[in-house]
Amino acid sequence: MSQKLKTLLLGFAITFLCIALIRYPQPSFEAAVRGLHMWWEVVFPSLLPFFIVSELLIGVGIVHFIGVLLEPFMRPLFKVPGIGGFVWAMGMASGYPAGAKLTARLRQEKQISAIEAERLVSFTNSSNPLFIFGAISVGFFHNPNIGIVLAVSHYLGNICVGLMMRFYGRNEQVSQSKNEYRKISFHEALRAMHQARLKNDQAIGKLLGDAVRSSIQTLLMIGGFIILFSVLNKLLHITHVTQWIAYFFQYLLQIFQLPNQLSVPLIAGLFEITLGSQMTSQVTEASLLEKVIVTSFILAFGGFSVQAQVASILADANIRFQPFLIARIFHGFFAAFFAYVLWKPLYIHLHSLENDPNAMPVFLPIVPAEWSIRYWELLSKYGSLLTIISLTCYVMILIVAQRKKNIQ
Repeated sequence: MSQKLKTLLLGFAITFLCIALIRYPQPSFEAAVRGLHMWWEVVFPSLLPFFIVSELLIGVGIVHFIGVLLEPFMRPLFKVPGIGGFVWAMGMASGYPAGAKLTARLRQEKQISAIEAERLVSFTNSSNPLFIFGAISVGFFHNPNIGIVLAVSHYLGNICVGLMMRFYGRNEQVSQSKNEYRKISFHEALRAMHQARLKNDQAIGKLLGDAVRSSIQTLLMIGGFIILFSVLNKLLHITHVTQWIAYFFQYLLQIFQLPNQLSVPLIAGLFEITLGSQMTSQVTEASLLEKVIVTSFILAFGGFSVQAQVASILADANIRFQPFLIARIFHGFFAAFFAYVLWKPLYIHLHSLENDPNAMPVFLPIVPAEWSIRYWELLSKYGSLLTIISLTCYVMILIVAQRKKNIQ
């Protein structure tokens, strides 16, 4: 019965989407263009370098080197191999869905078990600092200091999710990693890196070409999801489905003593984090703290658009998606809680220090914000150019590969 109901719901949803596209072609087109611009100017150029570098680091064995060194840290805390530390760092630096891509890659190479992959992917996917400081705090809230609260809350929440997920699948068998050493050993780390490089012995040109091709293929898939959910979010708003769902979320917001006006932005954020965060920042009936709490939840939850991207990546590696979805819900509540708790020490107190000419703060919170703002401006200015160049290189690589295949 459940499968029949699932089939019925899927059929109804797809039929609704088709009818809405026919009924509202102009808004659908505008939403698709908006999603395309986001992918073309920001997502593609910001993620591509991280994806390529990650592929190269895995190919030459540096990930195995890092895995041996981080084994004594990652295994006791998160019950994952040391190579999970590399995935965690790259996921934080590059943002969604880099953690899922790297986790799937490690699972496909049988370096981690299925349970370890499900634990790892649950806390290695996060928003990158560039997006939090550049797009959210400066672009939407016009307040760089808010980015500090959002970033700290976001990453603390991710750590809490990782500690929580260590208890997931305790009774199921996990892999016996070759990198499992009790003590940190540079000698063992170098040996593991050398063995990994010999196992994947490829010319640097072939390795680089495969890295570029794999990264761009993943980014093309991500772009499709961004455009699709941008259109879906717009259609739900036009057809007033969002307003109907908002009635339920109003009661949920009342439990946490948040204004009802945040219900529609929250629903939009559940589908797509950029639009939801922008709508949240524009709500005049809510205080700044209330808007930061909701935005923190939206950033941590990731939106169905990001989750669809992750689900597609995990499916290729036979990794279950349900643990990741549950982890995102917990991450949302953890991040919202930390945003509330850290509001006074990280925003009110620091803001008062900045306005006090006699105060000498220990650290300057504006430094990471300024770096993110400059990088965001450069990305917005030259991101589309980098996308064009990268896609041109991708096409050339495909042509060369096809010619070699035909000759053989």
